[in-house]
Amino acid sequence: MNVLRPDRREAAEAWRARVRAGRAQRDRLREAAEPVDLYGPMAARFGQDPRRLDDPALQVLRRLAAPTETWLDIGAGGGRYSLPLALVTRRVIALDPSPAMIEVLRSGMAEHGIGNIEVLESTWPTEPGPSADVALMAHVGYEIEDFGVFLDTAEAAVHRCVVVMRTSAAARASYTLWSEIHGEERVAYPMLRELLVLLVARDVVPQVELVDRGNWGYDDPDQIVASMRHMLGLAAGSAKDRRLQALIDERASERDGAWEIDWTPMQDGIVSWAVPT
Repeated sequence: MNVLRPDRREAAEAWRARVRAGRAQRDRLREAAEPVDLYGPMAARFGQDPRRLDDPALQVLRRLAAPTETWLDIGAGGGRYSLPLALVTRRVIALDPSPAMIEVLRSGMAEHGIGNIEVLESTWPTEPGPSADVALMAHVGYEIEDFGVFLDTAEAAVHRCVVVMRTSAAARASYTLWSEIHGEERVAYPMLRELLVLLVARDVVPQVELVDRGNWGYDDPDQIVASMRHMLGLAAGSAKDRRLQALIDERASERDGAWEIDWTPMQDGIVSWAVPT
């Protein structure tokens, strides 16, 4: 293997191995069964104002979008980006497998009077595959083993791709808490650097823009506990869960009405490229 220039197969296999290692660790240490709708317990947090101006990644996406385009939002969630993009493009196709997320998205459409979004409750790829100008994949690749295939099918549907990904897991509170609760370092899923290696191996040299991610914050410390419990796979009331509660009680702080246990600044990378012809 050429470490400086892995080929397409090698890069895809390295991505797959990292995801499998992270999933195996999570399954080994999990106390509570994984929910059928994985993001159902936290779906309500993804309902955001589509006209917000304090989201740096969204500002970049607005700049990349054209009013005549149709955007395919793969892993749209509760409409964090689908809703605001629908305000500045001709149409958005929002695809997500989570019924709870889809409910939040539809609620946002009704609340804000946005009607140019086609909602698909499905995994990707879906049949028949939708056709669009741009594919957006925001925070969806971290735990997808065959992300190379995922990208293949996205590129086949559009002329341009945009991926939003964290630059690093190091600043995430759940990763810090993982070692304190489970007693071992968390296997880091692939993130921005790994994505860039994967793309270069696919003969793609993308445009990359880094922005401050900011902190959403939580409504209260109890919401932090519920979210971290879900991410760490803990059973409510277990010894590890009590330890989690104690750590959050100790570290949680409030700023401007929002609660967090770690206000360390983070960054997102917005990666875009034209599909090779």
